[in-house]
Amino acid sequence: MSVTDLPTLNAILNGCATILLVLAYRQIRRGRVDVHRRLMLAAFAVSTLFLLSYVVYHAEVGSVPYEGTGVWRVVYFAILIPHIVLAAVVPPLAIVTLVRGLKRQDARHRAIARITLPIWLFVSVTGVLVYLMLYRM
Repeated sequence: MSVTDLPTLNAILNGCATILLVLAYRQIRRGRVDVHRRLMLAAFAVSTLFLLSYVVYHAEVGSVPYEGTGVWRVVYFAILIPHIVLAAVVPPLAIVTLVRGLKRQDARHRAIARITLPIWLFVSVTGVLVYLMLYRM
């Protein structure tokens, strides 16, 4: 694998994180705490791998400009800007949420998870969209 393969890997990792988050949410809604915990730990691990791969890629390649024009350029930046802003808050939110869950501080975990989950899902899904628009269009 070369550094040029990392954007595809990153999109796959983001897609996996999305699936794991949705599955984990479904499991906690069914009261299956142990399955939820394992899925969330997997989502956290996948997202950590994504972050490492992302940093390696951009340290090596730098910034990649969007080449699209017209309405697609507007759509791209309308997705990218909130993606970047919210991506900066996911790691601390995810860590706090994870720690509270592992310590079984259930009420505090639930309170922050209600904020963390939609943001984390948004960032994971829009990460795949940014990849598709940047590297596949």
